[in-house]
Amino acid sequence: MAINTAFLQTGNNPAALHATAEFPPEAAPRKVRSLFLSDIHLGTRACQADRLLDFLRQYDCDNLFLVGDIVDFWALKRGIYWPETHNTVVQKILRRARHNVKVVYVPGNHDEALRDYIDSAFGDITVHRDYVHTGADGRRYALIHGDEYDQVTTYARWLSVLGDVSYHALVNLNRALSLVRRKLGVSGHWSLADYAKRNVLKAVSFIGDFEHAVAKNIRQRNLDGVICGHIHTPVIKRIDGVLYFNCGDWVDSCTAIVEHPDGRMELVRHLQIHAPGQPEIMALAESVAA
Repeated sequence: MAINTAFLQTGNNPAALHATAEFPPEAAPRKVRSLFLSDIHLGTRACQADRLLDFLRQYDCDNLFLVGDIVDFWALKRGIYWPETHNTVVQKILRRARHNVKVVYVPGNHDEALRDYIDSAFGDITVHRDYVHTGADGRRYALIHGDEYDQVTTYARWLSVLGDVSYHALVNLNRALSLVRRKLGVSGHWSLADYAKRNVLKAVSFIGDFEHAVAKNIRQRNLDGVICGHIHTPVIKRIDGVLYFNCGDWVDSCTAIVEHPDGRMELVRHLQIHAPGQPEIMALAESVAA
């Protein structure tokens, strides 16, 4: 297994930094301090559980933080879909918890039923409404899902459900387009859902409003940063002095936040197609400068 990392240093204006570090075939899992995952959406056909399992095999961690929408109870209410790979993801997480990995679950809106069990423990997994994580460098980060900053989710539940169905339809269409691209020999990952989010004016405005609302609250709490999910838009940036990290999702982007032993944060993506010499895990962004 060849792993290659390409870094993108982010600040107020993203700029390419440099690449690359290669690992030999069959490299052992990389040891990191923490993994942050959100929006896995187990129980949906759009969930890319096989890629998540491959990702988890490539990392050993001391802390595993599940930042909401891990199991999609909304989808399961519409119809049961639970293939073996989804069960394997759950078993992998439980196994890590049993083997001295600290596992914290912060429920989101799609798994909000678990909010009835805040401050409870399921085996070795603890459930929190939100959680403050202290990095190896002393920085303190709020871990939230983020749906409380989404006015549609908060005040118009029916519209949120409609949007969820539409989004998954878009993701399924993108899977068909990806198949066509592969048959035509077109390399690289292109996301229809991501394109829509970044180019439709209202979607761009919504994302910006969401990010600034989250950052404002974190600044009022006198914390250094926030690690969240919900909007399926992976990014590392600084907003008004607050470090903002969005984990992305395992429906479309297949991204996660990684904390290294020195406290450095990194946004990584699991790539779908592994051509010769192409990385399986690509580092999209390191933490912004202090």
